[in-house]
Amino acid sequence: MTDRIPSQDRPTTGKASAGPRAAEESTAGERPGGVSRRALLGTAGATGLVLGAVGGGVGYALAPEESEAPAEALTRLGARRAMFHVKHQPGITTPLQAKGHLLAFDLLAGKGRREAANLLRRWSETAERLMAGETVAADGHDTGIALDAGPASLTVTFGFGHSFFSRTGLEKQRPEALAPLPQFSSDHLDAKRGEGDLWVQIGADDALVAFHALRALQKDARGTARVRWQMNGFNRSPGATASPRTARNLMGQLDGTGNPQESDKDFTQRVFVGAEDGPEWMANGSYVVMRRIRMLLDDWERLGLTEQEKVIGRRKSTGAPLTGGGERTEPRLNATDKNGDLVIPLNAHARITRPDQNGGAAMLRRPFSYHDGIDADGVPDAGLLFLCWQADPLRGFVPVQRKLDRGDALSEYIRHEASGLYAVPGGAAKGEYVGQRLLEG
Repeated sequence: MTDRIPSQDRPTTGKASAGPRAAEESTAGERPGGVSRRALLGTAGATGLVLGAVGGGVGYALAPEESEAPAEALTRLGARRAMFHVKHQPGITTPLQAKGHLLAFDLLAGKGRREAANLLRRWSETAERLMAGETVAADGHDTGIALDAGPASLTVTFGFGHSFFSRTGLEKQRPEALAPLPQFSSDHLDAKRGEGDLWVQIGADDALVAFHALRALQKDARGTARVRWQMNGFNRSPGATASPRTARNLMGQLDGTGNPQESDKDFTQRVFVGAEDGPEWMANGSYVVMRRIRMLLDDWERLGLTEQEKVIGRRKSTGAPLTGGGERTEPRLNATDKNGDLVIPLNAHARITRPDQNGGAAMLRRPFSYHDGIDADGVPDAGLLFLCWQADPLRGFVPVQRKLDRGDALSEYIRHEASGLYAVPGGAAKGEYVGQRLLEG
C-alpha cells in the first residue's frame, strides 16, 4: 500500500493541467455559452454565506482568514470537470477525489443482454450529464441534491464482473484475464460484499455531488438490476496541504509512493489493454481489483514510530526509504546498520511490493479510505478500499499479492474482507455508451 497515486492535492486552478490528463479534464468546467447554471449558483451560494456571516456577527471582527477567503476558491473547486467521452474511462488516471462510492449490481432474474445494453445506455447518458454539471434529465426532473454545485471533478466508471457474461449469454467474449482470483491465506472474504455482474465507481471532490450520482445510477437500474453491495470512501480534500503530497491512509502512511507514472514509457502497456491483447471490445480498457482491507488500527497504534517504519520500510513523515533521501529516492535494499542488520527488513511492505522484487509486476493503485463506525467490541471498522488497475491482473496484482501472502510484515495489522475483479472497457466515443462494442458487437 505504498505505491504512488497521482496526488489530489494539486493547486485548484481554473484550468486542467496540460499533459496526459488533459483529455480527461476541461479548462474550467465551462460549456459553450459561458459558466453553467450550477457553477453560477455555486458562486452565489458562496457569496451568500459570506454576507450572512457578516450580518449575523455585528460587533465582532471576523478572523482574517475568514473575512478574506475569496469565494472563487470554492467555485474553482466545483468547476473542475472530467470528460466522459475519452479514450480510457474517467476515474482511472484522474487525480484522487475527496469522496468515493463503489458498488456492484446483479441483473434481476430474466434480465439478459438486451436489458443490460439498455441499462448501460441509460447509465452512460446519466454519467455524461452529471460529469458536465447538468441535471439528471433534460426535462429538469432532478432530486436537487447537487443543484447548486458544479461538476466537482465527478467521474463515473463502469465494469463487468465474471458472472455478467454467463447472465447475458456472452461467455465467448469473457476475457481470460477475468478468471477468478486465487485464494490467499490472509483472506477473510465476505462473498456478499464482493464480485457482482456490474461494477460502478463514483468519485468527486464534493460529497453531495458524489451522492447525487449514486442515487441517479441506482434509480436508473430499477427494474433491471439490484445493488449487491455498496462501499463508501474518502480521501484528503484538494488543497488541504500547503503543497501537493502523496495521499495518506488511516495508518498515517503515505500511500502510493512507487506507483507507475504516466510519464513512464511503458505506463500504457502496464495499465491499459492493447488492441492486440484482445478481446477487441476491451481495447483501451483495464482490469481493476477491488479489496476491502480492514486496518487493525488499535494494534497498529500500539507500535512505536520506529516499529511502524520498519513494518513499512519508509519514514512516516516523508515517505522516504529508511536508507535515506526523499520520497522519490530509490531505496538501498542491501544497506545494513552498525549491527549488520538490513536497514529495510526483508519483510518490509515497501520491499516486497517493489516491481523489481516481483518480476516487474506493477499496478496503478488508486484507493479510498473508509470508516464504517465502531463494532460491538469497540473496535473501529476502518481501512482501505484498495483499487489497483492493470492490463492483466495475472501479471499485476496476483504475483504481488502471493508474495505479500508469504511474509509481509504488514499482514499482522490488516485483514482482507472483500474482493472483486472487473473488466473495465475503454471509454465510449461520442454517440456510444460504455460497453456498446461488447453488447452490440
